Amino acid sequence: MTRYRGRFAPSPTGPLHFGSLVAAVGSYLEARAHAGDWLVRMEDVDRPREVPGAAEEILHTLEAIGFEWDEPVVYQSRREFIYGEALARLKRMHAVFACACTRKEIADSVLAREPGQQELVYPGTCRNGPPAGREARVLRVRVEDSVIGFDDALQGRVEQNLAREIGDFVVRRADGLYAYQLAVVVDDAEQEITDVVRGADLLGSTPRQIHLQRLLGLPTPRYLHLPVAVNDQGEKLSKQTLAPAIAVTQAGAALAQALAFLGHAPPAGLQGAGVGAIWSWAFGHWDASRIPRQRTLPAEVQMY
Repeated sequence: MTRYRGRFAPSPTGPLHFGSLVAAVGSYLEARAHAGDWLVRMEDVDRPREVPGAAEEILHTLEAIGFEWDEPVVYQSRREFIYGEALARLKRMHAVFACACTRKEIADSVLAREPGQQELVYPGTCRNGPPAGREARVLRVRVEDSVIGFDDALQGRVEQNLAREIGDFVVRRADGLYAYQLAVVVDDAEQEITDVVRGADLLGSTPRQIHLQRLLGLPTPRYLHLPVAVNDQGEKLSKQTLAPAIAVTQAGAALAQALAFLGHAPPAGLQGAGVGAIWSWAFGHWDASRIPRQRTLPAEVQMY
């Protein structure tokens, strides 16, 4: 059998906050429960959003909470050549095309404004080439009018018709950077990731990634999408919603709260304990079936 290989892939757009810690804890414990490897990857391909020093601060916080990764940290910003090779393969397959459309033009299209759409749907304007006199801005991958589905280990069956719900999507951006969807697919394959445990905010991205995996002949990992921590307004915790950073001086409390959020509240006797004792308890009691089967949950939970 293939050895379990999981990963945690934060974006260094700010310090580690509770929402990201939940993903780290869930992915770490799933990997350890399967006697597998757990890797850390810095998804710093989106350089304009990167905060200087954030990557180092995230790693320092993870270490303070007691995480141990099994291989050197991988940085997407150092792997652009590999993404370029994947894009070249897609070009040779005629699976991508140049697009001149702006986001506003897509938003103004009838297709993109259909009721019930969760995202802007690209209407296919440039599928046969940009309009005369227009300069290409991005590269998009072609999608088919068919359903891509997968069975999520926590959220159940997920299906999406990419043509109707997303449209041809971007793989190289207007600023020349590679899009997240392409980079994450290449990275997961290169690192031989067998299981992806991450937040349910990325559930809708998974069919796009499966589409790229199939085009590139890459394996599809198993997926488990955890509930996303939200604030009192129902907003995902993030830098944009001013989620506070995890304080390393409160590492044990933060770990206990993340475990409680995932349905594994440590016993009262561990209140105030160090991270080593809390991890020891978690390793012995982790059971993914106890994770709440929801896509969002309030960040504030009662630990004891």
